[in-house]
Amino acid sequence: MARRRLRHKLMLGLVLVAGSIGLLASGTAYGIYTYYVSVKTIDRKVSELAIVTQMIGALNTFDQGDPNNGDGCLLAIDSTRALLNGTYGFDQANKKNVQAGYDPDDGAQESFLIPELNRNLDALQKEVNDVIQKPQSGSTTVAVRDQEQVRREYGSARRTAENLRHALLDDIQKSGQESFGAIRRTAWVVGFAMVWALALVATMLYYFRVWMFAPIRELQAGVQRVQSGTFDQPLTLTSGDELQELADEFNAMVARLHAVYADLARQVNERSRQLVRSERMVSVGFLAAGVAHEINNPLASILFCSEALERRLQDVLASSTAPPAETEVLTRYLKMIQQEALRCKDITQKLLDFSRTGERTKDPADLTGLVRGVLEVARHLPSSRGKGVAFEPAGYIVAPVNAQDLKSVILNLVVNALDSMEDGGQLGITLGTAGGYAELIFADTGCGMAPEVLQNIFEPFYTKSRTGKGTGLGLFISHQIVDQHGGTITAASAGPGTGSTFTVRIPLQLAPGVSDAPGSEGDSEPAPTVLTFPGSRTAA
Repeated sequence: MARRRLRHKLMLGLVLVAGSIGLLASGTAYGIYTYYVSVKTIDRKVSELAIVTQMIGALNTFDQGDPNNGDGCLLAIDSTRALLNGTYGFDQANKKNVQAGYDPDDGAQESFLIPELNRNLDALQKEVNDVIQKPQSGSTTVAVRDQEQVRREYGSARRTAENLRHALLDDIQKSGQESFGAIRRTAWVVGFAMVWALALVATMLYYFRVWMFAPIRELQAGVQRVQSGTFDQPLTLTSGDELQELADEFNAMVARLHAVYADLARQVNERSRQLVRSERMVSVGFLAAGVAHEINNPLASILFCSEALERRLQDVLASSTAPPAETEVLTRYLKMIQQEALRCKDITQKLLDFSRTGERTKDPADLTGLVRGVLEVARHLPSSRGKGVAFEPAGYIVAPVNAQDLKSVILNLVVNALDSMEDGGQLGITLGTAGGYAELIFADTGCGMAPEVLQNIFEPFYTKSRTGKGTGLGLFISHQIVDQHGGTITAASAGPGTGSTFTVRIPLQLAPGVSDAPGSEGDSEPAPTVLTFPGSRTAA
């Protein structure tokens, strides 16, 4: 005996429901459409009726004004003609409504009455002109509007205009009758569809209970038993469809699950121990980075020697005739050596206490100045030769940061970008604000990154440096620093050879009395910085 497939049952129910919904929707849509057309027709005809009413009102002014002066009569005729044949007159409105299908008789009456009214107006105007131009004889003068021919033509025009208004009223009445008829037909169709749908829903609820609801409840009960740890009570279904097959497969699965449950628990425990060991290895790696404290001694020597050299150089320069510019350069470079030596010492100290995540002191700092200070240092790096850097700040942006930490982040990103580029490469740095954050974007034309590199770029000891000299800690430490500032750092690349883009976002909080608007009073927008590093390391 062939099983009654569940999809066949559902398809049968779906077809019946779709047919009922289609019947109901079709009847409703027909009624709504007919009602919409009727409403639009009535609305258009009311607009036309308003124009005709204005025409009749303009025509009625024929009897107003000086009775002996024909200018008022001609003005009434011209006003009526304008309302009838003008750009927004009755003739144009009627043609548009007929074209749109909003006229019950397709403009049959209007197409006869409009030319008739035009003829009446032409005849009336001719008679008025004849009276004005022809001098009257006799002692008694008859007003222009009271002339027999004028009154006859005027009466014809009035009757035609009134007939036009009655034609519009007939169209409105006919449209309303058609609308009521459509509504009655729609009510019969919708009523039948609702009765059919209710009977169908009642029948389908009964069969769905037998075909689906009861088997699903049994499956749910079986799953709950397995979830509670009971594996020896199989499911029993006789629906003869996919749900019965699902119950059979579920019973087989439960049997296999019971067999591997103990082994699975053992594997989970083993994996947990391996994870703990892996975390310990990472901790050991962090501690291994602490050997960087060994470079504190040579750094101290560099700092001591630079300070001693600065003191001696001051004595030498005081008694020499060296140009002031050279003296300023030598002094500035010695200061830079001392500052960078101190910064290196601070970096090594951070590696020593890397596992301690204390709150760092944050003070309002000009991010534009920080970036330019880092670029001044980067221009002397060997990797900077033959490459260009363009820095475009959007304004004097101030944020509460730890200046030394953020300089480390900026320098690390700049050095990585320079290392990834060949000669002639370009690094673009932009600084702006977005959504309450200061946003630094570093976009280079370097070697780019593959998707797997992007996924692990901020992991400790992970490096894919083009020079092969990276330790894999720079970006990891940068990520930690930015995270401690409450910001984010992200990397993006379209693939190898397409360059990379790093975006650093730091919460933007202004120092008291300082504005972040580039054009604020008392400040001027900082000019972009464009650096080209030539072949010489000491290029200015």
